[in-house]
Amino acid sequence: MSEPRIDQPEVHGRSGPSVVWLIPILTLLIGGWLIFRTLADQGPEVTIEFRTAAGIEAGRTRIKYKSVDIGVVEQVRFAEDFGSITVRARFDPGMEHLLRRNTRFWVVRPEFSLRGASGLETLISGAYIQIDPGPGSPQRHFVGLEQQPLITADEPGKTVTLVTERLGGIDVGSPIYYRGILAGEVLGHELASDRRSIYISAFVRDPFDQLVRGNSRFWNVSGVEVGFGAEGPEVRMESLQSLVFGGIAFETSLQAEQMTADVSDLLFTLHDSYREIQERAYIRKLNYVLFFDGSVRGLAAGAPVEFRGIRVGSVRDVSLELNPETLDFRLPVVIEIEPERIMDVNAGPPPEQVLESLVERGMRARLQTGSLITGTLFVELNMYPDTELVRRGEGQLPYPELPTVPGAVETITASIEKLVAQLDDVALDKIAANLLGTLEGTNALLNAPEVARMLGDVEGSMRAFRGILEQMEASDMEATLVAAQGVLRNLEETLAGATAALDPQSPLHYNLVRMLSELEEAARSIRALVEVLEREPQAVIFGRGGDE
Repeated sequence: MSEPRIDQPEVHGRSGPSVVWLIPILTLLIGGWLIFRTLADQGPEVTIEFRTAAGIEAGRTRIKYKSVDIGVVEQVRFAEDFGSITVRARFDPGMEHLLRRNTRFWVVRPEFSLRGASGLETLISGAYIQIDPGPGSPQRHFVGLEQQPLITADEPGKTVTLVTERLGGIDVGSPIYYRGILAGEVLGHELASDRRSIYISAFVRDPFDQLVRGNSRFWNVSGVEVGFGAEGPEVRMESLQSLVFGGIAFETSLQAEQMTADVSDLLFTLHDSYREIQERAYIRKLNYVLFFDGSVRGLAAGAPVEFRGIRVGSVRDVSLELNPETLDFRLPVVIEIEPERIMDVNAGPPPEQVLESLVERGMRARLQTGSLITGTLFVELNMYPDTELVRRGEGQLPYPELPTVPGAVETITASIEKLVAQLDDVALDKIAANLLGTLEGTNALLNAPEVARMLGDVEGSMRAFRGILEQMEASDMEATLVAAQGVLRNLEETLAGATAALDPQSPLHYNLVRMLSELEEAARSIRALVEVLEREPQAVIFGRGGDE
């Protein structure tokens, strides 16, 4: 029996992918999609560099814009050079348009200073990072600010640039005033490339920014401005805030011609004071030189030049010159006269010709005292037609000479010196010796016992005479006695004055000798009259020996 034949199996290869791989492929696609959606939903990621990480914690510190949370800090680490801190933060989706080149970040913490307190809400909620969006190209790495900026990018207003030679109390945050109203603040300052000027960046808020134009003028109002003028001391202060933090004020002249309102490319000068602005308002200046004989102590550059109380210029320079040949000194004083203050320089003859005509008619300069407290001097111009025109300058002078006359102080000083010189020629020692001898003799005469005895006799005679008159009042001689009483009353007053004049310190000593002799003779006559009246009272009417 033959063995049965076994057929060999035929193996055929499968064409196409296997269904087994479909599951991992689907898993990979779904996972990728989920990862993409997760990354897309996380929002943009940025890095911010700060000097320190004070108040910043990973996972807790929020990023806010207008008090709304828009991100969170994910990581805080050192920079590669360990000189700063790098903060990695994640923003909410849709915040990409806020992350541009001029965007600013800063940490809001509680701060206390003379300007006030800020960030007090962080005492409960904790510190957070504030964002101030700005223009520019998209950016993912930023350098954070160490202090909170004074203004934000969305605040309406206008930024101006000022230039000055000294800050004079101006600092970041110093207020800016318009007619005493707070209108803005100083953003910062930096030294110019010439190492002499200082640029100040200032911000003027709306609506005051509409008042800033090409002809606006700025001046420093920091601290207290104290001055001494002819009217006395002057004290000016813009506000208490400007006294502590410094300040700037500005104004804009209202002219018919409208000046440009675009000041982004303009550079304004910051003047030291408003008085400086007024002085620089007059462009045309005429220089003259003056020569004074006396001292010019108290006269300094900047002192006013006035004509009958109205300022017409200022003193430019005061110097001392020595002539090496004659060894004589002279004091040239250079002044600036601003003709626009007193005339229209664009009409009529030139100002130089007008002033020369005034000099020929008697205009002279002299020094006057501006303040008795400080002793400051100023130059006064006035008309003195009776004075001689004398020019004291010799040789070539840099400017025309204006003749001078002695001032009031020089005149008084010369008079005093002349009086002192005359007193030196008087023999005062001899006059004093004679006067002392006269006073000693008068003192001895007044204290003599004869004078006291004489006054006693006069007083006794007067008492007796008054008694006789009292007895005669009841008689028919009333009219006659009234006249006699008047005479005696006048005599009594005269004697009382004479008694007062007998004081050793009285200035009437030099006439006392002659007066005493005449008084003694009058006393004798009165005594004789009294004796006659005591014996014969009717003698007043009928005479001596008459019948009643």
